[in-house]
Amino acid sequence: MTSRPEAPTGPAPDGIQGTRAPDGAADGLPAVAPQLRELRRRAGLTLEAAAARASLSPAHLSRLETGRRQPSLPLLLELARTYGTTVSELLGETPAVADPIVRAGGPGAREADGWTYWQAGGSGRGMQALRVHVPYGGGQGELVRVHPGEEWLYVLTGRLRLRLGETESLLEPGDSAHFDSLTPHRIGAAESGGADLLFVHTLLQSSLAGLCLGGATTTHHR
Repeated sequence: MTSRPEAPTGPAPDGIQGTRAPDGAADGLPAVAPQLRELRRRAGLTLEAAAARASLSPAHLSRLETGRRQPSLPLLLELARTYGTTVSELLGETPAVADPIVRAGGPGAREADGWTYWQAGGSGRGMQALRVHVPYGGGQGELVRVHPGEEWLYVLTGRLRLRLGETESLLEPGDSAHFDSLTPHRIGAAESGGADLLFVHTLLQSSLAGLCLGGATTTHHR
């Protein structure tokens, strides 16, 4: 019996690693061609426009969409960003149904550079909700953030200083703010006891600690 030769691997067009796909599959990945084609059409993009956004040639993207080549993981990530989706959707995976209820005794508190936060919403959503304790002083009060998305916060206890662009506001308990997070912003407690707030942000596929607090995190169980 003659053994079948292995599919050749090596640099794909456009300098992105890829694998040729005999019989429409390679490397144990499910065939992604139908999803790639459907997501591009759903986004209203021509083959040429989608290829340009993903830094590919139209010929390479066409081969991916017809199953003649399987994308590498870096390329899957780039295509997911191009179509505003996740790698799981590109692979045709069905996500588990998220539990809409977050119990008080759920995930423990996390710390990042002195800030403490608790998950207040479901994981894996486009909108993330947190309950946050902002301490008085510390390096984070001087950290200016700029990133895509929107933020909304509501002060529960204490007083909060919020700087948006060139404007600084003092927020009391019951006050809230809703702003575009591409506006340079800085958050800090205005009194020694710190401040507690509810915090909601919209930014897909981001680490909660990295986005909201910055720095490494430590988990504490209640």
